[in-house]
Amino acid sequence: MGKFAAFRILVYRDLQIRYAGTWLGYLWTLLDPLAMSIIYWFVFSYIVGSNSIGEQPYILFLLTGILSWTWFNGAVTDSARSLVVESKMVRSIAIPRFLWVIKSIGAKGVEFVFALPILVLISIIAKAEVSMQLLFIPLAFVVQFLLLTGIGLILAPLTVLARDTTNLLRILLRMTFYLTPIIYGISDIPAQFHTIAYLNPMTGIISMYRAGFWNDSNLITPIVFSIIISLIIFISGIVFFKKVERSVLKEV
Repeated sequence: MGKFAAFRILVYRDLQIRYAGTWLGYLWTLLDPLAMSIIYWFVFSYIVGSNSIGEQPYILFLLTGILSWTWFNGAVTDSARSLVVESKMVRSIAIPRFLWVIKSIGAKGVEFVFALPILVLISIIAKAEVSMQLLFIPLAFVVQFLLLTGIGLILAPLTVLARDTTNLLRILLRMTFYLTPIIYGISDIPAQFHTIAYLNPMTGIISMYRAGFWNDSNLITPIVFSIIISLIIFISGIVFFKKVERSVLKEV
């Protein structure tokens, strides 16, 4: 069996298990990010009463960021635990072990793609203007997949070797959510902190998802940072996983 065929089967299996016994099935991929977007939209539009955060229509601005973050958060969490959760399969089935890590990323990526129709619907309802920069979305998808693969290949072995990794990861993800321009935009960050924000690869990735809806004169810089950092993490993940794979298999 080829690696791609095995990857496809593992992703399909992951999705089947996730939605087994649920009534709404695929609709959960829409409801979760949509509910989060509505809550933040209500808080910042009516309770806080600030119209200076992000871009208008704000619900669309939120949704573009939260959809991407939902994939990031879910994929990082699941891939980090993948070797522990699937330990028996990892030991007994003769397929490359890295596939057990990236299948979680692929499954969450499929959910992300399936959730994109809600983005289209909201943009139509809000009568949002779109541009040819929507073509940045496929690039954003590829860069985010590479980033998540690198992170997963680093975290999965670490979780096997040190089970406290999952607890630390939960805290870091919560912090990273607020340090990533999801509920606010890059323009809302003070200029002296822009370079620090660009070091977060999700800044450039989310900027690419939003590029087709809002013109940003400073779009190239975060994109370049994001691509370079994501590639570095991707390559580092591959090297690290290969280096510790044998040690990890003894502990699984």
